[in-house]
Amino acid sequence: MVGCMRFGAFVPQGWRLDLAGLDVNEHWPTILDVAHDIERLGYESLWVYDHFHTVPEPTQESMYEAWTLMAALAATTSTVRLGQMCTCNTYRPPSYLAKVAASIDVISQGRLEMGIGAGWYEHEHDGYGYPFLSPGGRLGMLREGVEIMRAMWTEDVVNYEGKYYTLDGAICQPKPIQDPHIPLWIAGGGEKVTLNIAARYAQYTNFGITLDDFIAKSGFLRGHCADVGTDFDAIVRSSNFNVLMGRTEAEVADKKAWYRSHLNGLVADDKVESTMELYEGMSGTPDQVVERLREWQNAGLTYSIIYFPDVAYDRSSLELFANEVVPAFA
Repeated sequence: MVGCMRFGAFVPQGWRLDLAGLDVNEHWPTILDVAHDIERLGYESLWVYDHFHTVPEPTQESMYEAWTLMAALAATTSTVRLGQMCTCNTYRPPSYLAKVAASIDVISQGRLEMGIGAGWYEHEHDGYGYPFLSPGGRLGMLREGVEIMRAMWTEDVVNYEGKYYTLDGAICQPKPIQDPHIPLWIAGGGEKVTLNIAARYAQYTNFGITLDDFIAKSGFLRGHCADVGTDFDAIVRSSNFNVLMGRTEAEVADKKAWYRSHLNGLVADDKVESTMELYEGMSGTPDQVVERLREWQNAGLTYSIIYFPDVAYDRSSLELFANEVVPAFA
């Protein structure tokens, strides 16, 4: 018998060229309509990315800032939970980010998820003037950032002296509504440091490009949990999936053809091909997607966050997944 799995879905935001072709005046209404559909269809959560420049290469297409959308969606949705997969720790001082997140948790009446990672998109760091430290430096900033956020959400006055951040009497009021604090999603599968941070502080993790990768990273997380005395089974393991869906294989092929046509002219041909490859693992008919997700679930995955590249233009993948895949895991 298949057990329960939880599901979230991304709204279109521009980062993956998923608003291209729409007039700028249509962007926010489209984002909001998709958010309302995600809520109506029963997904547990909706998600945004935290980036400034588009992928698979920087373009002049619009890309909306994550925490601006968090605030807007907090005020315009009612029940769906709100997350970022994931916030880049190096883009904002963690004390400031903790304050922003606490405010949005109150605005949303306790519906915020806090996704956080070390950051990887060097082009954005350079473009916006943020130092792009070595992996060790960025991971050190992440560890301190998570410690600061937890303190800001749970203590009246925060003093902190680390290698990267110093706080002298920081106050965060109002506190988040959620008790003991906003859930922390530590994103990334770095075996030595990221998963150690997750073992210490995370309620949720997000990793695994392939099933084999997910299984291997889960083993490292288990080891870190044993080392620091955390209950491995208490940490929810999630991953993200790129999905184009159709009722038949012919419909799936049509969706893929549409997406290839959508990307052509926006990015170089080789980037079109590498992007299309991202949809080979989980796209398909409902039965095919259920079968593939069951393999992940058997490996310990209990939360899937789905990206539908066509959702700004066509809700059929979003609706088909909600109506025929989600119930298989209820």
